[in-house]
Amino acid sequence: MGFSSFLGRLLFASLFILSAWQMFNEFDDTGGSIAKELIPKLTVVRRNLSSNLGLEIPDINVRPVIASIIFLKGVGGILFVLGSTFGSYLLLLYLGLSTPILYDFYNYRPNNPEYNLLLNDFILSTALFGALLFFIELKHSIPRKQIRKKNPKAKTV
Repeated sequence: MGFSSFLGRLLFASLFILSAWQMFNEFDDTGGSIAKELIPKLTVVRRNLSSNLGLEIPDINVRPVIASIIFLKGVGGILFVLGSTFGSYLLLLYLGLSTPILYDFYNYRPNNPEYNLLLNDFILSTALFGALLFFIELKHSIPRKQIRKKNPKAKTV
């Protein structure tokens, strides 16, 4: 059970770790290639929040957002491989914040080709979120130290 559990965590977290590594290698003064995709989506989020809250929200600098994404995915993935629930909480934070922003299928019409692609990615991220919740609950349901019941010694007559 120990090795298969480790292998499963490694395969699951490789999605996040390899993605963070690729983002780290592409990270530059502008934020890398992800910045081109993230800037318009953050602009839409800022505009929606401003109109719904009635407050003027300033422009969001994309470089710290990308750096925090790299941190959450990389450190969270490595800690998850080691079996830490803190790593899974970091990955949950990443998925919870980024999924509605990156995969905004709700801003498109169902007959638009981007709608189906974004909806599929949204559902995949939601499934990953659910798997992390399952892992956390499983970790909390297993006691750390199992108490062994002592067998009574047989009395000799």
